[in-house]
Amino acid sequence: MTALGAEVVALGEVMLRFDPGEGRIRTARTFQVWEGGGEYNVVRGLRRCFGLRTAVVTALVDNAVGQLVEDLVLQGGVDASLIRWAPDDGVGRTARNGLNFVERGFGVRGALGASDRANTAVSRLQPGEVDWNAIFSAGVRWFHTGGIFAGLSESTAEVALEAMAAARLHGVTVSYDPNYRASLWADRGGPEGARELDLRLAPQADVVVGALGLAGKYPGAAVVGADGVADALLEVAERVPGAEVLATTLRSVPSTGVNDWSSAAWSPRTGCIGGPKMTGLHVLDRIGSGDGFAAGLVYGLLTGAPLERALAYGTAHGALTMTTPGDVSMASLPEVERLMSTASADVRR
Repeated sequence: MTALGAEVVALGEVMLRFDPGEGRIRTARTFQVWEGGGEYNVVRGLRRCFGLRTAVVTALVDNAVGQLVEDLVLQGGVDASLIRWAPDDGVGRTARNGLNFVERGFGVRGALGASDRANTAVSRLQPGEVDWNAIFSAGVRWFHTGGIFAGLSESTAEVALEAMAAARLHGVTVSYDPNYRASLWADRGGPEGARELDLRLAPQADVVVGALGLAGKYPGAAVVGADGVADALLEVAERVPGAEVLATTLRSVPSTGVNDWSSAAWSPRTGCIGGPKMTGLHVLDRIGSGDGFAAGLVYGLLTGAPLERALAYGTAHGALTMTTPGDVSMASLPEVERLMSTASADVRR
């Protein structure tokens, strides 16, 4: 079980996203369908925008819905050979494929998600089922996973730990995004349970994306203003002392359709640095923008860019991801670099 020349591998759930466009989920008669998932979106962006060879480790039920997800992954250029296929029992009693209904919001109406993902095939993945040594000995340079996958079940947390340990053993750079989802933890310890898990996983990573998710007593407890970002990242650095890079997006939301967008990062060598500031960024669909940021950051670091430039790649790519529908990036590398050169969202409105 090896990816075919992948440079970056992600571990996570890939769901079908049902998008009612400008309408509401509860009144929709038609939906546009996309694929998406916090960890998958990163390698999708790295493939389609930045041209790197990528693969995703996930699991799907072998039926028409799972095959649709696979087809969308293949259309995105991501290697699907590492997908594990669960047998279909006909009605989904033993395993099923995840669905995610998301409205984009407008003005004072925020985005709304309604996921249908209990007992999915990937949530049943167990340690020992994936041959990580075979995957990471085949030229992989970077491995990415996050708190969404790890929070699906008790076993997925152990799979994530197993994968991160194997990646480090093979000298593969590891990134982790806490990416807290309250719905995954509502009956499993809440934000405190999620924080406990993150503090098991994040210390195994070289790069933590969404690092402000580790600030405060639990996810969402720390409200960090612009003046407090440096101190918050230093607090996180104390919690994950082995991390080489901590990075985060910064967003204020005057309305659903207009965001102020920026970023920050910390490393032992540079201290805290700020990314480009894009005020009044017009937003079509903000879902996936943090994953777009992660993809750009990973691309910059993989290509040897200084942290400040890697941060600019992430900020620009995340901004462009918000200008198109769906979770996944539709941006090109020239568009990203053009936006980086102006440090302004005006260029592509």
